[in-house]
Amino acid sequence: MKKSKFSETQIVGILKEAEAGIKIPDVCRKHGISGHTFYNWRRKFQGIEVQDVKKMRELEIENSKMKKIIANLTLENYALRDVNSKKW
Repeated sequence: MKKSKFSETQIVGILKEAEAGIKIPDVCRKHGISGHTFYNWRRKFQGIEVQDVKKMRELEIENSKMKKIIANLTLENYALRDVNSKKW
């Protein structure tokens, strides 16, 4: 998937402009995005504040770190089980 040239905080700012009363085609033209992109962003980020986006990003990073830790511990656990199952 292609990385967006806008960060989540910028996207929320663009959506806030449209909520403030600026027409959607004008907002899209100003920022160089398509209407389809705008509506996708609105569906994804509707009702989210900038602070919530930052918290969400931090939680996603923390979640990915935890998943890596769990995967490593699971591999170690399987390796120890294999060693213990062999009869010496």
